[in-house]
Amino acid sequence: MKRYSDLEYLRLSKGQKFLYKLESFFAAIPRKLLNLILAIGRFFKNIGLGIAKEAKDIITTFTQGDWKTKTSYLVMGFGSIARGQILRGILFLLFEVVFIFYMIFAGGYWLSMLPSLGKVATHEEFVPALDSYKTVYGDNSFKILLYGVLTFFFIIAFLYTWRMNVKQNKISEQILRSGKKLRSGKEDLRSMVDDNFHKTLLALPVTGIMMFTVMPIVFMILVAFTNYSGTNDGVQNLFGWKGFENFNTLLTWSGSGANYSATFGEILVWTLIWAFFATFTNYFLGMLVAMMINKKGIQFKKVWRTILVLTIAIPQFISLLYVSKMFAKNGIINGVLLDLGIIKQAIDFLGSEANSGLLPRIMVIIINIWIGIPYLMLIATGILMNIPADLYESSRIDGASGWKQFTKITLPYMLFITGPYLLTSFTGNMNNFNVIYLLTGGAPANPAASGVSGTVGYTDLLITWLFKITTGAESQYYMASVIGILVFIVVAVISLVVYNLLPSVKNEEDFQ
Repeated sequence: MKRYSDLEYLRLSKGQKFLYKLESFFAAIPRKLLNLILAIGRFFKNIGLGIAKEAKDIITTFTQGDWKTKTSYLVMGFGSIARGQILRGILFLLFEVVFIFYMIFAGGYWLSMLPSLGKVATHEEFVPALDSYKTVYGDNSFKILLYGVLTFFFIIAFLYTWRMNVKQNKISEQILRSGKKLRSGKEDLRSMVDDNFHKTLLALPVTGIMMFTVMPIVFMILVAFTNYSGTNDGVQNLFGWKGFENFNTLLTWSGSGANYSATFGEILVWTLIWAFFATFTNYFLGMLVAMMINKKGIQFKKVWRTILVLTIAIPQFISLLYVSKMFAKNGIINGVLLDLGIIKQAIDFLGSEANSGLLPRIMVIIINIWIGIPYLMLIATGILMNIPADLYESSRIDGASGWKQFTKITLPYMLFITGPYLLTSFTGNMNNFNVIYLLTGGAPANPAASGVSGTVGYTDLLITWLFKITTGAESQYYMASVIGILVFIVVAVISLVVYNLLPSVKNEEDFQ
């Protein structure tokens, strides 16, 4: 690709400038991806260096420490208690006792069962004395996997606490050697609500994030490597590890996996198309409505804004269900068109019957515009009011047309401010469950994409497809997990590439 100097670029025509920018954008993608891979490599390298540094410090602390420090390697908190820091030492010791009891009475069992995820399923056994069958409860694969993950997190927490115990002994020794006094229990408590208050404040949220966000994500990822489904529920029929077989089923284009791979590819393409139009139609039309309302000479501005805001106040699921009834074959829209003689027979707007799927796809995009414009109108109104009026006045004196003012002042300013919002809106629309499910339910059915991958419709997004294959007696949770991982990879790559190309990230000082 030829690189132009600033002077050469200014000499290019508008069409040549556009092509040059487009070519530069696609040419930058491999470099961005390479930088991402290198950054990931540096990340893991730094982790390795950090672990090596910590290991060296642990060994040094043990060899150079006194007997109190060395004893603390086995009995957590002993050094703190021996040096007079009773409260701190008791907390360390209590955590170790709880960990040992948990590992002996529960954790060890869950870890031992993880490789198999269970050996004996719940079954019926005949009892001659009672002349009847008795339910014998066996292993539970779901609980084994769940509590196995919990045990691993508990082990990590214990190792971190043990490391803090070792580090605390080293710091205490250094303080005593310098002739200073150690903090008492009261001073530790006072520190928790004073200079270390930020740590105290963040302790509960961080614990909550680990328990209710990180752990479920890890559990979901592990499900992708099993055959957990409605049939193999983990109780009546145990599920087990399948390795990368599920990924191979979804990504291969031959054999039994062809249906899954073709379906995933088709729905992914439609999801990206939907996300693009759902994002940018709302964005530009919402901006246009805001500019029209803000235009000088427009009467009843507050009334127009209030009407649009009222659409936000109504719960979205009510609006969508109402609109779906309006556009049904026996709905009010078809009724009016038939009465006026505009059409001879009712139109299947939302694809309740089999058709190509083009009209329902267009309709969900149009209806989403009606839902999304009020939000963008409010956002754009606030931003437009902050654009200096002097810019428009100066451009008007220089002879700039309204279109020129929009492309050179309004649009660049809006894109600079709302660039991150556009990115989050795009990723949010990829997972927009409500609009599709409440309007069409994914209909009309796509026979070419349905089969082992479940009933798939032309308007189904990846998120609605996930919902379908995780409900019912034949729920395929393992495949839903695989799809979720691949969706995350796609969204993450798009987000990272686009985020680094946003003007608000590359040129933060431009509008300051």
